Amino acid sequence: MDYIRITGINDPYFRQMHDLMKSVFPSEEVLEYNLWAEPLNDPGIRVFVAVHEGEVVGATEYRYYEDMKVAMTDFTIIGREGLGIGPFLVKNRTDDIMLLVKAGSGELLGMFAEIYNPYLAQDYSFGGVKAMDPFVRREVLAHLGYRKLDFPYVHPSWHNDGAAVQELDLCFMPFGEGAYDVESIVAGTITNFLERYYEVLPNKPEQWYRMIEKLKVSDPVRLLPL
Repeated sequence: MDYIRITGINDPYFRQMHDLMKSVFPSEEVLEYNLWAEPLNDPGIRVFVAVHEGEVVGATEYRYYEDMKVAMTDFTIIGREGLGIGPFLVKNRTDDIMLLVKAGSGELLGMFAEIYNPYLAQDYSFGGVKAMDPFVRREVLAHLGYRKLDFPYVHPSWHNDGAAVQELDLCFMPFGEGAYDVESIVAGTITNFLERYYEVLPNKPEQWYRMIEKLKVSDPVRLLPL
């Protein structure tokens, strides 16, 4: 299996990846095909596919914000079972991120991820792949070290229509020595990240703005078990 970076919508593997995304995620979580052109040209956005015998069988997107010393896992897709795609993506993604950290600030506080709440997203089939089932994904991410941030989370729809998506939790995985003992992160780290991450979407729901404003006057936000 090969770990191949996608840097443009004309890459022959990009069509396969986008089709895989549409088969796995609900439509409000998938950016339109042509709108990927600009993000894929951004050197800070890392999109990789797992290719097995010429077929895209998995994918992941992530980024590292050197000035904030945090990373974000945008998505992880496992398209087929029995190939070890999950461990393959996690290992290669972690190796790549640590190279970015080493070349930059040299420090990584942790990594954000939006994780489906299985009790709210249980109607999704996620492409019929059991590894993508929200209950399974949540347990896997818990094993990796992700924990839920203790506040009601909402994010703007990637349709950019101003709709609020409320079926996910925002989670964080601390990195470094003593990571397991980290019990909270400062609210400013969360708001700075969210405002940067969603600046690409001009049409945000009012619920999102209220969430941000409430966080800005909050104490450090607790990390809870998934």
